[in-house]
Amino acid sequence: MSADGMSAERDAGPADERDAGVSAERTGLAWRRTGLSASAVALLMLRHAFEPGAGSAIFLMVAVALLGWAMLVGIAYRRARGLRAWPPRPGQRTVRAYALVTVVLAATGTMLVML
Repeated sequence: MSADGMSAERDAGPADERDAGVSAERTGLAWRRTGLSASAVALLMLRHAFEPGAGSAIFLMVAVALLGWAMLVGIAYRRARGLRAWPPRPGQRTVRAYALVTVVLAATGTMLVML
């Protein structure tokens, strides 16, 4: 044991010995959870289309929301698949696209609530 309470074995070995596959697996699971949460949001938006007196504007916004949902799930699936490759592919474009679609989906949801 060293003075800080950490064992000397923990500090031994280069950083290259870490298993990067575990990190990629964790990130892939996070992308799956993100896709599932997008599904829950899409279902919440879909319920507005079934309200009595829902007009064509509501149906149009729900259609946009469902299109956004499909894009989010597709992007999340593609990113999770990219993480299974060795070495994991970088995902800057994927993250930017996901953020853009999320902002559009949030704006659509805000308009749905306001109408």
